[in-house]
Amino acid sequence: MDFSSVSVLCVGDVMLDRFLYGGMERISPEAPVPVLLLKNKREMPGGAGNVASNVTALGARAILIGLAGRDEAGALLRNSLAGRANVVDATVESTCRPTICKTRFIAANQQVVRADEESALPLQEEEAEALNAAIAQWIDQVQAVVVSDYGKGVCSPQVLQQVFTLAHARKVPVFVDPKSPDYRLYRGATCITPNAKELAAASALPVASEEQTEVAARKVMAAAGADAILATRSEKGMMLVRHNGPVLSVPTRAREVFDVSGAGDTVIAAMAVVTGSGSTLEQAMRVANAAAGVVVARLGTATADIQEVIQELEKQSGPDEMPHLLSASAAHALIQKWQSRGLSVGFTNGCFDIIHPGHVDLLAEARAACDRLVVALNTDASVRRLKGDERPVNTLDARARVISAIRHVDAVVAFDEDTPLEIIQALEPDVLVKGADYTPEQVVGAREVIAGGGRLVLVDLLKGHSTTATIGRIKGV
Repeated sequence: MDFSSVSVLCVGDVMLDRFLYGGMERISPEAPVPVLLLKNKREMPGGAGNVASNVTALGARAILIGLAGRDEAGALLRNSLAGRANVVDATVESTCRPTICKTRFIAANQQVVRADEESALPLQEEEAEALNAAIAQWIDQVQAVVVSDYGKGVCSPQVLQQVFTLAHARKVPVFVDPKSPDYRLYRGATCITPNAKELAAASALPVASEEQTEVAARKVMAAAGADAILATRSEKGMMLVRHNGPVLSVPTRAREVFDVSGAGDTVIAAMAVVTGSGSTLEQAMRVANAAAGVVVARLGTATADIQEVIQELEKQSGPDEMPHLLSASAAHALIQKWQSRGLSVGFTNGCFDIIHPGHVDLLAEARAACDRLVVALNTDASVRRLKGDERPVNTLDARARVISAIRHVDAVVAFDEDTPLEIIQALEPDVLVKGADYTPEQVVGAREVIAGGGRLVLVDLLKGHSTTATIGRIKGV
């Protein structure tokens, strides 16, 4: 996964996160409280600033827009941003309020107390104008927008209207980490990412089960006019509920440490980066789940770099999860791993609706032409468009289970388009295999694979076998 060409506009409440570490050795003689002997401190961008840090950890560029005061915390925040590669500091200096600062006192790996410095002053007109000017200045340079609402004033209706109006005009997806329970403020969002508590508050509905979560998500999605809701459910994983399309859930892996501090920032950053690269929301969710899995295994606010995310994706795609059908991103990571070991990766595709000897023969010949074989299946919708309303006979899940059980096949993915060109370009195989009933000029993706240094293999088909003929015999025609 390479996101170096992706830029994300991060708009929202920016703050300074300060961590003070020490040891508790005695009780104060002044009051019955422990005395913390300070030994170390860390300062880093928080809030929308942490989203920006997560964006850059994945290899993309972040443009950060928010408010910072003319104070020591503001200077520390700007210095921290200046030291981060691929972060553009487009924050607006405010004369009306201090920089938001959260100071956490930590002893024995536990937070003892947190002290917050902030202003409850509503967003002032001059602040809103400056923020809107910054958004207009940078919107043309990004492929995705994140709205990080911590309820501290930046995400006012005036600023949100500017974000959605400019992003929609440019067809740039907008992801919202919500604070307000009134999701009408986020009307027009591509995807809103509430946690379970936020979703329950916004919908006034229970969210204990997956069924309840879906009902609540659809209610707030309708209120926001959003395309999707990604509900983060802590140790229960994530659920993606889309306006059009099936509900998708992914579990988390068990962790020795489960600290959700900043995990929401990681999730929304990954969603924006991956979608900004041209991938689907489903693919983005799986990357976001992997990234969150990295950061919750660490104490305190953290980020996940791209190599850690790839490793986590490989673990999440293991035999206990869904071995019969990989996401495109997981398949690409697996292919890269194989290729890094000097193995050649082959690719073939088809509906593979009712498996017959001709299919098995094709797969055997394809596997003989490479070290590892990936099979791409048309989704059910794609099959219907190609074959008619009576097809497929078997669902995608069923077809994937059967294909993955054939010993010649090493991985199975799916594609929804009428042709496999996009999935071929995404996976970058070394060998493209197709039946010899095609000419080289007719094989979709052949030119691209060959241009990348790969080769095309045409396999003679076993005569007398076809899915259409099989269905005809079943029907007695």
